[in-house]
Amino acid sequence: MASGDTKTKQHGKVEIRKISSREQIRLLQGLVEEMGGVGASIIVEILYNKKDVNEFNIAKRMNLTINQVRNILYKLSADGLVSFIRKKDKRKGWYIYYWTLNSEKCLVKLEQALIRRIADLNSLLRSRETKRFYVCKPCAIEVSEEKALEHGFSCEECAEVYELADNTPSIRDAKAKITKTEKDLQMIQHELDSIREKSTKKRQGKEKKEEIEKKAIKEKAKKAAKKLRDAAKAAAGPKVGKKPVKKISASKKIKKKVKAKAIKKK
Repeated sequence: MASGDTKTKQHGKVEIRKISSREQIRLLQGLVEEMGGVGASIIVEILYNKKDVNEFNIAKRMNLTINQVRNILYKLSADGLVSFIRKKDKRKGWYIYYWTLNSEKCLVKLEQALIRRIADLNSLLRSRETKRFYVCKPCAIEVSEEKALEHGFSCEECAEVYELADNTPSIRDAKAKITKTEKDLQMIQHELDSIREKSTKKRQGKEKKEEIEKKAIKEKAKKAAKKLRDAAKAAAGPKVGKKPVKKISASKKIKKKVKAKAIKKK
């Protein structure tokens, strides 16, 4: 995951700010809080950019029991946001779990959550732009036009007459939230692109290295085989025996017969 100050980078035609560590932590905390429950967000700060963190250290930082911490981490683990390894304590005989934040999976999950949020906000915005709402000021209750009509435009709690609500603040708020969420989504997607690009380059580099190693092994095997063949020939020495009989073609045989007959006639 990226670290350092927030920077800007040209991404196609749109200029996207590169997400900073602090922004990533902020966004991931919201996701982890939603999935792991209240108080779970501190886990992001504890595990961020670290590997195999002792669960007892996590419990100490969170001021929770080891079982409470495990319950939170198991929830996050079920969605692939964290992973663990376990090692047996040789002295005490029990297993200790060591946890790691799965950065890419967290960002993918966050991307999905932000896409859903934008869809919900757009739905809310369309509703506010196309529908009317009514409010009971004494009860601070807002209802749709359908519900207001159903009750004769009177509050079912206090019988006060409903007033037409001003949708302007709600529309402005929805638009602001959409803009902010879209920026967060762009930064997350840009970060995911960077992670995937690095992962692809790493995989390609590994594959190229393996291919070079395979070729080197094949070449070495060929040289070794040739060396063995040469050694075997040298050990056998030169071949002794009859000289190979030359094969005479059929045309030459006929010519010889004709020549022999001609000599006899003479």
